[in-house]
Amino acid sequence: MAEVEDLRASVLVALGEAGPGSGVDVVGRVCRACVRLLPVNGAAVSVVAGTGHREIVYASDAVSTALAELQFSLGEGPCFEAQTSGGPVLVPDLAAGPPPAWPVFAAEAAAQPVAALFTFPVQIGAVRVATLDTYRSTPGSLDAAELSTALQVADIAALALSGLRDGGERWLDGDGRWMEGAGMRFREVHQATGMLIAHLDLPASAALARLRAYAFGHGRSLREVAADIVAGRLRLDEEFR
Repeated sequence: MAEVEDLRASVLVALGEAGPGSGVDVVGRVCRACVRLLPVNGAAVSVVAGTGHREIVYASDAVSTALAELQFSLGEGPCFEAQTSGGPVLVPDLAAGPPPAWPVFAAEAAAQPVAALFTFPVQIGAVRVATLDTYRSTPGSLDAAELSTALQVADIAALALSGLRDGGERWLDGDGRWMEGAGMRFREVHQATGMLIAHLDLPASAALARLRAYAFGHGRSLREVAADIVAGRLRLDEEFR
């Protein structure tokens, strides 16, 4: 498809002009093109930033943002399945029944104008560094040509993410500097997880699991709970042991 090759060429040009560390805008270009090229209403790219951690690099609209944040808060959803399996996760009709791998996310996502979800792993070589998450407001499958286009766009998203490199082998610095352009939505979640690791002597995965369990049990968002921990409004010894 000529439009896909034009997108690839424009990403290469943009990265060459902008240089390392400025790839957020280029990732945004890929997400917006995804919405134009496919029968979807929104698209987002989220990177893997450590054990169980994710960061939204770019979301094309408010619904894409809400879906990405909901998955991170719950620790389940199509992005986690795609990341684990290495293949696309295609749900043409969410109302037909929640996928067994993520029933809670499916139930919560029903509050959004979402009828179908299509998620693709974003890989560089054999390493899965991110996911391309798309949704549509009406049920329906992707045909063979559309699926091929989606996979090509996911490859271009990997190319765009190269503009976020910090010059080394890591995709996210310890202080998350290169994510500043994306707003670093989950900075306080990462900070709160670190505080639990230090205070309760937990591995990262267990600390994040406790945060998620507390947020879910109290009907609050993960970001709200993390903000309270960082600000000292929640006592780690009383609430999380």
